[in-house]
Amino acid sequence: MADADDIRGVALALPEVEEVESDGFDFRVAGKGFVWSYPERAPGRRRVIRTDVAVLYVGDEAEKQALLLGEPDLFFTTPGYDGWPLVMLRLPAVTVDRLAELVTDAWRMRAPQEIVP
Repeated sequence: MADADDIRGVALALPEVEEVESDGFDFRVAGKGFVWSYPERAPGRRRVIRTDVAVLYVGDEAEKQALLLGEPDLFFTTPGYDGWPLVMLRLPAVTVDRLAELVTDAWRMRAPQEIVP
């Protein structure tokens, strides 16, 4: 089971990552977001920042669909994210090791090539 502190530890250990001030967590590299807390929106209600769900950059629609179909217990999406290479990750359902892999992969896809090992 992972949580926001685990994301923070993994993300900040990566080169040139900055944490943007937010009500949850929000990490960027070279000004590009790669993992942040889920801003849940329900009709007629204010947005709620969920720190038990992370939004992850996954690169493209094929990878998004592979994750959603392959591991529906971990990943989900909403209509507001249609067409975006992003998935939501249920933190209580993921191990810290798998979280580290996912966050690192998201960072690699957003980081400038000269800093990616």
